[in-house]
Amino acid sequence: MSKGSGEAEAWRRAAASESYAGCGSSTSGLGGRAEQTPRYTLGLLQTPRSTADSTGGSSSGGLRPGSSSGEGLAPSRPAGDSRVKPPVPGRGESYFGDKSSCVENGSALNLTSSSVRGLNSACVGKTPLSSSRSVCRSHTSLMGLSVTSSSAVSAHSVASVIVAVVEGRGLARGEVGMASIDLKNPEVILSQFADNTTYAKVITKLKILTPLEVVMSNTACDAGNTTKLFSLITEHFKNVTFTTVQRKYFNETKGLEYIEQLCASEFSTVFMEVQSKYYCLAAAAALLKYVEFIQNSVYAPKSLKVRFQGSEKTAMIDSSSAQNLELVINNRDSRNRHTLFGVLNYTKTPGGSRRLRSNILEPLVDAETINTRLDCVQELLQDEELFFGLQAVISKFLDTEQLLSVLVQIPKQDTVKAAESKITNLIYLKHTLELVEPLKAALRSCNTPLLKAYYNSLEDTRFGIILEKITTVINDDTRYTKGCLSMRTQKCYAVKPNINEFLDIARRTYTEIVDDIAGMITQLAEKYNLPMKTSFSSARGFFIQMNVDCSTLPNGQLPSEFTKVTKIKNTYSFTSADLIKMNERCQESLREIYHMTYLIVCKLLNEIYEHIHCLYKLSDIVSMLDMLLSFAHACTLSDYGPNMSGKSTYLKQIALCQIMGQIGSYVPAEYCSFRIAEQIFTRIGMDDDIETNASTFMKEMKEITYIIQNANDKSLIIIDELGRGTSAEEGIGICYAACEYLLNLKAFTFFATHFLELCHIDALYPNVENYHFEVQHVRSSAGNREKIAYTYTLSKGYSEEKNYGLKAAEVSSLPSSIILDAKEITNHIAKQILHRQKSTPDMMKQRAVYHLAMRLVQTARNSRLDPDSLRIYLKGLKKKYEASCPVPGQNDEQQ
Repeated sequence: MSKGSGEAEAWRRAAASESYAGCGSSTSGLGGRAEQTPRYTLGLLQTPRSTADSTGGSSSGGLRPGSSSGEGLAPSRPAGDSRVKPPVPGRGESYFGDKSSCVENGSALNLTSSSVRGLNSACVGKTPLSSSRSVCRSHTSLMGLSVTSSSAVSAHSVASVIVAVVEGRGLARGEVGMASIDLKNPEVILSQFADNTTYAKVITKLKILTPLEVVMSNTACDAGNTTKLFSLITEHFKNVTFTTVQRKYFNETKGLEYIEQLCASEFSTVFMEVQSKYYCLAAAAALLKYVEFIQNSVYAPKSLKVRFQGSEKTAMIDSSSAQNLELVINNRDSRNRHTLFGVLNYTKTPGGSRRLRSNILEPLVDAETINTRLDCVQELLQDEELFFGLQAVISKFLDTEQLLSVLVQIPKQDTVKAAESKITNLIYLKHTLELVEPLKAALRSCNTPLLKAYYNSLEDTRFGIILEKITTVINDDTRYTKGCLSMRTQKCYAVKPNINEFLDIARRTYTEIVDDIAGMITQLAEKYNLPMKTSFSSARGFFIQMNVDCSTLPNGQLPSEFTKVTKIKNTYSFTSADLIKMNERCQESLREIYHMTYLIVCKLLNEIYEHIHCLYKLSDIVSMLDMLLSFAHACTLSDYGPNMSGKSTYLKQIALCQIMGQIGSYVPAEYCSFRIAEQIFTRIGMDDDIETNASTFMKEMKEITYIIQNANDKSLIIIDELGRGTSAEEGIGICYAACEYLLNLKAFTFFATHFLELCHIDALYPNVENYHFEVQHVRSSAGNREKIAYTYTLSKGYSEEKNYGLKAAEVSSLPSSIILDAKEITNHIAKQILHRQKSTPDMMKQRAVYHLAMRLVQTARNSRLDPDSLRIYLKGLKKKYEASCPVPGQNDEQQ
C-alpha cells in the first residue's frame, strides 16, 4: 500500500469514530462560530488553523524562517513590463507552505506569468516581488463551478485547461513531454513524443486542448536564449497566458510520486506506461504543483484519473487543416455554428460536447472501434424507443466531470463559500446517482456490444452504496432545481431532521425570518395600496418588486421609506431599511445552517469517498452515449449533400466525410468505403480572383513544405490550387514536383488544379487517376453568345473542356484576327506536348497491372462477399484488366 492510501485509510478510521453532530476541540470557524477539529474532507486531514490564520493572518506552521505568508510560490516580474499581469494580494497562504499537501513542502517556486500578446523573444526577468504578495495572477476557484475565458469553443465549454510543456536538452532536443488537466475535469493527460523542427505535434495537441494557460520552464525563455519551441508556441497562442517556473520543478521523480499518490486505483495501470516517460512525468510534477497553488486547494489521495495518451490511437489533423475545413470554428464568423462541430452537435451535456469536439479534432484510426460506434448509431436509428428513452435520461445529467473535479479538491481554508459549495455538490451528486437506474432501464433492451457493455458497467454496486449512504442523511425530496432561491431552500433543508438539534433550531429561525419578510411586505402593500410582491436575487437577497404605471403613484414617486429604487419599463424594484436588516439576519442564520450542514456533509463524504471513483465510469458512459445520440440525431436531419458547388466544396466534403467516418458518426454507404487515415492534411485554394504577389506565393510554399515534412503513407492529403501565386511555368513545375514526391510517398492524395498539363502525369505513374467536373455550353437567348453552365457532376478522365480561355475571348470584343492567331499557336503547342507524352504499350500494361493488384489487395483485406458474388466480381476485374491492356501493334497502327 502506498503512503497516500495508507494515510487516507487512517484518516477514514479516525473519521468513523466521529458522530454526525461532530465532536472534539473547537476553533474559530465559519461565520465566527465554534467548530470541531480535526476537519475531515474526502479522506484528507486538513491542517488545523489558528484563529489568526483563519482570518487571513500568517501561520508559522507552513512558512520558512524569515518569510512572510506570501512566500512559497514567489512570482517574478521585471520592472516596468506591462505584459506581466500584476499580483493579486490577499490570496491566502501558499500551497507550498501547507502541511495538508499530498507532496512534501518545497522551496519557493519562482514563476513568471505573462500575456503573450506583443511578447518579444527577450523574455521576462526574474526580479522577485515583495514577499507580501502571494500570487502573480488571478484565477477563479472552481469551488463555485465557474471558470471564464475569452475563447469559447461551444455553448457548453470555455477554456479551462492548464498545460505544462517541457523539452529535452542536448541530444534529447525534440523529445517533448506534456501534461494537462482540465480545471473542470479531474483527469490528468500525459503525452510524450518525438517531434521535428516544426513542432507540428506540439502545436496540434495544444490547439486541440485550447489551453487557458501554458506552463514552461524558465530556461525556455532566458533572455537572448529563447528556445524555438517557446517562440513557436507563443506565436501560435497569442491570447493564452504563459507562466514559467524554475526548471527544477520539472522533476520526473516527483512526478511519479505525484501519480502514485493521486491516481485512483482503477487507473493504476498507467504506472507501467509512464514510468520510463521522463519528460511527461517532469511536466506532471510542475503542473500539479502549480495547479494546487492557484486553486488554493489540494487533490485528495487516490482521487484523479491519470492516463497516457499516445499519438498512435488517433489521426493527426494539423491546425491549418482544421481551420481550412472549419471543423470547430467558422472562418468568417467565429460565433457562427456552420462548422462540422455545429452540424453534428446535438449533445445535451457539457461532457458530450467536449467529447465530440475532441473526436472531431482527433479522429480514431482503429477500424474495430469505429465499426462498434457505427453499429450503435445504427441501432439508435432503428429503435426509436431506445433513442428517445436514452435522450430523455441523458438530458437530465449535469456536468459530471466538473462535479467530480470539485468533489476531489480539498480547500485549504474553510469559508462560507466553500461550505455552501460542498453542500451544493452533494445535492448534485445525489441527483446524478438517482439517474443511474433510469439510464439502466433505457439500455436494458439494447443489442450492440458497446451499449450492452455500458449497461453491465452500470450494474456496479458502488452506485447504490453511495446513494444509500447519502439518503440516510439527506432528505429524499432534496434535489437539484433551477432558481437561486429554490436551490438555497434545498441546501438549507438538505439534511434530515433530528441529526443535529442545533441545525434544526437554526432552520426554524431561518423559516421564521423568511415568513416575517413576506408578512412585512404584505403589510406594506396594504399600507400603501400598491401591488407589492416578494422577490429574491442572489445579489440583493429579498427585495420588493411591483408592476405599476408611474402615473398611479403619488407625485409619480414611491414613498420615501423605500430605497435603492430601480425601474425597468413599468417594473419597480426597491427595498427598505427594515428589509435590509431582516436580510442581514437571514444571512446570519444561513451561515449557521451552512456551517452545521457542512460538518455533516464532510463526515458523509468521508464515508462514501472510497466508492466515489465509480463516477469516472459513469461520466465516460454519459458523455459517450450523448455523442452517439448526437450522431443519430444529425442523421435524421441531414442528408450530407454539399451546400455550395465546385471542386473546393467537393474536396472539403471528402475530408469531412473521412473525419465523420473515423469518429463513428453515421455516414451514408457511398461515403464509407475509405481507408483509415492517421494524418489529414489540407491546403485549400483561394478564390479565382487570387492576386499574384510575393506574400501569397510564400504562404503556399510554407503550407506545402509542412505537408511534405510531416506526411507518410498513411496520410490523407488534399491540395487545392497549388502554385497559383506565381507564374504559370513555375506553378506547373512546383505542382509536378510536389505530385511526384507524394506519389513516391504513397500517401492518398487529392490534387485539384487548373493546370491541365499536370493531368498527363498519369502516363508516367500508374497510381494516378484523373477526374473532372462536367460543364455544358448554353447559347444565350439572343443566340449570338455562348456561356458555360456547371453540372456539378464528377466524371472520370481528363476534362473535355478545351481552350476555356479562348472561348471566353470569343465572346468578348477582341478582334477576330487575334483570336485566330491564338487558336493556331495553341493547337501547335498542344500537338507538341501530346507527341512527347504519348503512352507506350509497356506503360499502359504497367498501369493496368497496378490497378489490378491494388483492387485484389483491397478485396483480400476488406471483402465480405459470398463465394458466388466474389467469383463474379473477380471475373469483372479480369475483363477490365484485359480491356486496359493494349493489343500488340495497336499503338503503332494508331500512329
